[in-house]
Amino acid sequence: MSEAAADRHEVCGLLLGEAGRIEAVLPAANVAPDPARHFELDPAVLIAAHRDARAGGARIAGHYHSHPGGLAVPSETDAACAAPDGGLWLIVGGEAARLWVAMPGQDGRVQFVEALLDIM
Repeated sequence: MSEAAADRHEVCGLLLGEAGRIEAVLPAANVAPDPARHFELDPAVLIAAHRDARAGGARIAGHYHSHPGGLAVPSETDAACAAPDGGLWLIVGGEAARLWVAMPGQDGRVQFVEALLDIM
């Protein structure tokens, strides 16, 4: 794959820490069939992070992904794939990075609520 093609793919990874505090990020390969329009975390990275958390390591607080050529807001695809579990969604698009929380909506679907992103 060319570098230009890779630049159009969504990048993704895990946010480690607590709901109110991201302590680390863990990059993961995007293994989605169409990585230019969707992201899917490498299952090996996800499983290893869950195992590490069960052994006393950092908890998975959410994940991050990019919208190449798009905005840093949840897409319809994001909403369809999200669980309304309070997980963090850090989305990077254009010149911005915005943090969202996946919450239960009125209709049973996910509702994304923007959260403050304070980088220390």
